[in-house]
Amino acid sequence: MEFVYAVPFHNRFRGITVREGMLLRGPAGWGEFCPFEDYSDTESAPWLAAAVEASDLGWPAPVRNRVEVNTTVPVVSAERAYELVAASGCRTAKVKVADPRSSLVDDCERVAAVRAALGDTGMIRVDANAAWDVDTAVNSIRELDHAAGGLEYVEQPCPSIEDLATVRRKVEVRIAADESIRRAEDPLKVAVAEAADVAVIKVAPLGGVRRALEVAEACGLPCVVSSAVETSVGLAAGLALAGALPSLDFACGLGTRSLLTADVTSDELSPVDGYLPVPRTAPEPDRAEAVAASPEVQAKWQARLARVRAL
Repeated sequence: MEFVYAVPFHNRFRGITVREGMLLRGPAGWGEFCPFEDYSDTESAPWLAAAVEASDLGWPAPVRNRVEVNTTVPVVSAERAYELVAASGCRTAKVKVADPRSSLVDDCERVAAVRAALGDTGMIRVDANAAWDVDTAVNSIRELDHAAGGLEYVEQPCPSIEDLATVRRKVEVRIAADESIRRAEDPLKVAVAEAADVAVIKVAPLGGVRRALEVAEACGLPCVVSSAVETSVGLAAGLALAGALPSLDFACGLGTRSLLTADVTSDELSPVDGYLPVPRTAPEPDRAEAVAASPEVQAKWQARLARVRAL
């Protein structure tokens, strides 16, 4: 059984306003296949593997029953950032920066507003999505660190492993690798130890919970599990990974349900007091019909699924 959804974002995210994807049903439950539009069929293959794992095999047994999560702040005004964080109940916030629509001054104002909302004890991390060169990264990190009153880490400031390593030597803030791992040709062979202090791992781009556990072990760094902005069906897989990791020292980026205007299920995975439970299976998509994609979008995704399955 397959179902195609289309759910609007509250705010533009990664340059898009609607999140599209497919839900797949198998003997173990539901999985989610939702690679972004700019992913090739080859890059989308691990996303399908992750969905098939969830729907056909299920996930490894967890070692914890709940996971602390951060709230994610998109590129919004400082005032709106304050409101989002204050309402989230989370002690950690990840702030999107380095967007073409936002200057460094804007980013610093947004980060300062997040600090005001969190108070002195909250943690702030920023995500540049590989937008900076080395010099821009070093300058921006210093400014943002000052605005935050101390950053927990900066996620993927530059595109390459080599540039990450250079930036890491020049700043005192921790560096986290994301795209450098999940978009690598072979994530198991990416040597990030000299380039990063933290590894951000995501279930779908890495091919499933079991494969992501292997990547986490191979990279040898503290890990943060992050979502790919899925519905609660896909978020459940991220929580399964976070629940199965031997150690978990940071809040995870799995509190992203709030970025979407709706969900496919009434059993939504929204944080309570900054935590999410670790599920054993994905929730039933009992509200999927309310966010069903148009016939044209359904046809596009059916064709995409067929191409990726044929690889």
